[in-house]
Amino acid sequence: MDSQAVHLLRDLPGEERPRERMLQYGAGALSHSELLAILIRTGRQGESAVHLAQRVLNEAGTLKGLADLNLSELMQIKGVGPAKAVQIKAGIELGLRLSRRSSADKVVVRSPHDAYEAVADELRDLRKEHFVCLFLNTKNHVIGTETLSVGSLNASIVHPREVFRAAIKCSSASIVCAHNHPSGDPAPSPEDISLTRRLVEAGRIVGIDVLDHIVVGDGTYVSLKEQGLM
Repeated sequence: MDSQAVHLLRDLPGEERPRERMLQYGAGALSHSELLAILIRTGRQGESAVHLAQRVLNEAGTLKGLADLNLSELMQIKGVGPAKAVQIKAGIELGLRLSRRSSADKVVVRSPHDAYEAVADELRDLRKEHFVCLFLNTKNHVIGTETLSVGSLNASIVHPREVFRAAIKCSSASIVCAHNHPSGDPAPSPEDISLTRRLVEAGRIVGIDVLDHIVVGDGTYVSLKEQGLM
């Protein structure tokens, strides 16, 4: 690096240095806080974007914890207003969509364990219940995934109409449902069983099979199909 470049880096405001580093060294050279600082763009009085980003990460605990925060929760962090919260969530959502698309290109679901492997990384560490559908073609290749609800799982939150609207949009031949239990115990609740049976019945009507419902716990899972609960 020549002396002029050193001088420019030294003179840049703190919130702009991550952008300069990315231009010179690539995104892989940046820390989590530097990447987040690029998303939020500016800090606040007395605090650079990098310092604010690091504080946001500290309050979230982990990257998965950050992804789990909704807009309202982000805006409760001092220094994060609506614009910064939206920027953060947009960046995270793009990453999640890319990750799901890349995974979907490779996944074939032949067993409950295959379905668990397809969703485990996304679901296992979340602090709230997330209900996810895997959309499969006639050869059981995953052709798409979608998170259809966040929060306590019940019939009012996850409606068959929304599930099968998404499945039809993907031209799915069948679906596998999955959700996590933040407690770590994957034992299906009565609500889990009731919802699954409603989905199976709705699937028969529209001609899209519900192959299984996977409940993800702490390093383990339960298949409602294997348990004879569907």
